Amino acid sequence: MLATERHAQLLERLAADGALRTTAMAAAFEVTDETIRKDLEVLEQRGELVRVHGGAVPPSTPRLDLSLTERQKVNLEAKRSIARQAAQRIRPKEIIFLDASSTALTLTEFLPEVPLTVLTNAHNVVTALSGRDHLEVFSTGGLYEMRSKSYVGLSAEASLKRYNINRMFCSATGFDLERGVSETNPRQAAFKERVIPCSGEVCFLADSSKLGTMASFFFASAREINTLITNFDADPTFVAALQKIGTEVILAP
Repeated sequence: MLATERHAQLLERLAADGALRTTAMAAAFEVTDETIRKDLEVLEQRGELVRVHGGAVPPSTPRLDLSLTERQKVNLEAKRSIARQAAQRIRPKEIIFLDASSTALTLTEFLPEVPLTVLTNAHNVVTALSGRDHLEVFSTGGLYEMRSKSYVGLSAEASLKRYNINRMFCSATGFDLERGVSETNPRQAAFKERVIPCSGEVCFLADSSKLGTMASFFFASAREINTLITNFDADPTFVAALQKIGTEVILAP
């Protein structure tokens, strides 16, 4: 089969299925994975698709900036499992940072009953932790975003300089091996980028559907993520690639 014929069929399958997996296409066309990767590169250069880890998606695939209420309903059980694993990393008297993600909010349910300082830019995290006598809870303050129920902007970023954060717990819209971690919301991306250098460990909490995907605004490279906690069905190739660059990967049951 000529490359042009294969390209046409790849685009037909992309339109029908909404995504392409490199290994599956290699098997279907009886060619090597490398051949398919080169095909996808050509099609990306033509603007026909966007390559992601393990395959490709349509160029118009939306990365919606859902509200916090909407995000809380997505993959709830996976988030709870990931949050349980994340809570096990926390040690007494640490300063931890929780971002405005729905997964970090879920983590508040599982925080250990030990003295902790919690810093957050999420209004709902502050509310969730109110009344817990063993916790000291600090809000960054800043410009309040109604949709994400969080604080962002220059004043929120400036407040970070006061803290020596032991562990940053965050999530995002997508995690691509080459480009890194990305958000649909530029203000959230800018804020998280400022938290990273203030943190001893950057712990990324993400269900497996986010791995190998990209949104519009990048705030961290793959090497800046010290620990990934995801669910057990994560792509083994993605996991192995992260481990190769020194990232600890924890698979939640």
